[in-house]
Amino acid sequence: MKAIIISGMPAAGKTTVSKIIAKRLGIAALSAGDILKEMAKDRGYDPEGDDWWDTSDGIKFMKERETNPDFDRETDSRLLKKIRAGNIVVTSYTAPWIFKDEGFKVWLNAESEKRAERMAVRDNTDLKQTIKTTKIRDEENYKLYKKLYNMELGKDKVPFDMIVDTDNIPAAEVAEIIIRKLKEVDI
Repeated sequence: MKAIIISGMPAAGKTTVSKIIAKRLGIAALSAGDILKEMAKDRGYDPEGDDWWDTSDGIKFMKERETNPDFDRETDSRLLKKIRAGNIVVTSYTAPWIFKDEGFKVWLNAESEKRAERMAVRDNTDLKQTIKTTKIRDEENYKLYKKLYNMELGKDKVPFDMIVDTDNIPAAEVAEIIIRKLKEVDI
């Protein structure tokens, strides 16, 4: 089976949907963050737990990443190897644009306010502040990937085989829509 690549803006449902698909299809799920944790281990860090990114070591590692564009390129190189091997669901902001000929690509579309609502519930934060944070993250991600790869995250949907609007659909239903499509196109 080809790799299934799920992309979308923060809190569009990428991780949740990818885990559901992976479980239903009996394949692995992987995120670019998982690759970054592999890289952290290679550099002597101990990136255990979901909250590792918020520890002093996690913050130190991310500061190294910010000053070295080779981190993202190394992440993408490692990700490409896993995508080419197939039988995996990958969440990534950049893979659909970078690896144009690899995998089945799905964009999860969600409006910024809906994404902010999801983040506020998920992270137990104030909705007004989360709306501001979402806007900042969207702008920073757009600028970063425009600079690194000349891609337009959230604007250019050309690389995608499928686009699913997740605003008013539960994650399990989004996953089922994608699985039905995968069966139609015999991935």
